[in-house]
Amino acid sequence: MLKIENLHVEIDGREVLKGIDLEINEGETFILFGPNGSGKTSLLMTLMGFSGYEVTKGRIFFNGEDVTYAPTYERARLGIGMSFQRPPTIHGLRTRHLVQMCARGHEVDVDEMARKVNFDHFLERDINAGFSGGEIKRSELLQLMAQNPRLVLFDEPESGVDLENMQLVGKVARSILDGDVQPRADLSMKEQKMQKRRTSGLIITHTGYILDYVNADRGQVLYNGHLCCEARPRDILEHIQEYGYQECVKCLN
Repeated sequence: MLKIENLHVEIDGREVLKGIDLEINEGETFILFGPNGSGKTSLLMTLMGFSGYEVTKGRIFFNGEDVTYAPTYERARLGIGMSFQRPPTIHGLRTRHLVQMCARGHEVDVDEMARKVNFDHFLERDINAGFSGGEIKRSELLQLMAQNPRLVLFDEPESGVDLENMQLVGKVARSILDGDVQPRADLSMKEQKMQKRRTSGLIITHTGYILDYVNADRGQVLYNGHLCCEARPRDILEHIQEYGYQECVKCLN
């Protein structure tokens, strides 16, 4: 679903990504670890097509289509969605209206979706205006639920979230990634349960709390603009907790 080839990216003339190669298959969830300033958020912002992130070399393919220089709105239409670590406040735009826009013309029950993330009391408020960290995360999840993307980019889903909200965020994130497959009359219950997950995910995490909730398939460390240390996500997290990120320098060397 996502293929990144030798990606080099600069911000204001400073190289932040230095030859990234990464593939994420359909229905696969990939976890990305790394210290602050290693380029993790820059990678997601580049994949989403935001300005200020200049691709100087390499290619990005989504479902076989080259989107390296595609505008952000086109990537969203193709099925890439993102939950931001620090989304902006938008005065004058109600949350309900933004969620409806995220649905791209599809008929959705905004109130029912909002109840699933305990957000129905916030729909008439401006986007993120006065929201707590947990409320912002739930707003982001609600927008993703309406968009129903094929590839979901999560930038630090645990950031600014207390333990109570973390459980809700984790469960809804898993629901989005698992796709909530619609029942099919031509398949038995057993066959329906065996249907392959179609939604893919790329998740940045510092604490690793999200691993208690999502079905993570693979993981890697991004260190100083380079990818290294591919392994099972749990193994990577335990290694980082014990030794820190300095071990990654040895891998790169």
